[in-house]
Amino acid sequence: MDALFPVSLHFMPHQPDFTPCFTADELDLLGRTADALSAYMGKAVLAEVMDAEETGFEWALFAAPLDTKDEVEGLTTVQVGGTGARLLGNKGGLDIGSDEVFDCEYLWAIQLSTLEGVRFIKIDQQGDEVAWTDDLREILPFHLSDEPLPDEEDESEPDDDAEDEPEDDEGDAEDQAPGSSRRLH
Repeated sequence: MDALFPVSLHFMPHQPDFTPCFTADELDLLGRTADALSAYMGKAVLAEVMDAEETGFEWALFAAPLDTKDEVEGLTTVQVGGTGARLLGNKGGLDIGSDEVFDCEYLWAIQLSTLEGVRFIKIDQQGDEVAWTDDLREILPFHLSDEPLPDEEDESEPDDDAEDEPEDDEGDAEDQAPGSSRRLH
C-alpha cells in the first residue's frame, strides 16, 4: 500500500536559515495527545515525528493502525513506523518492533512553520491547512494541562449546602418496594 504524504508547503515562502524542530515539551504534549486519542477512540492512535530532511521542517502525524478487515477505500492511508521511526507516547498499547511498519488511516498532522506568529499548522485528512497558531494547545483536540490535580482533601470537603437540606427518611431496605432504589448518605 502506498503511503500518502499529506504535507502542504503553501505557507513556506522561502527556505529558513534554521530547521524548525519540536521542543521536548512539544513532543511530550504530542505524545500525550496520541495517548488521549487512543483512550477516546478505543483503539490505538500512533503519533510519529517526521524528519525535517525532506521538507525543511519537522512535522508530526497522527494515524490509527488498520485492521486486516478494515475497508480502506475512501481513507487517506499512511505507513507509520519502521527503522529509525520517532513514535511518541505509549503507542496505543501496541508492542512495536524497531523495524515494524503499520498501514494506518491518516487522521491529521501538525507541521512546523517559520512564519511570524505561526509556529504550528494543522493539516486535516484531505491535506488542507485548517488551523495555524503559535500555541500548540490551541489546535489539539483535548485540553491537556500540566497543572497539578487538586488535593483529595479539597475534593472531600463537605458541601455547606448539604447541611441545610432536610434528611430523607426512606426507612430500611426491608421496607422498600422491590426494584426501587435507595440513596446512601
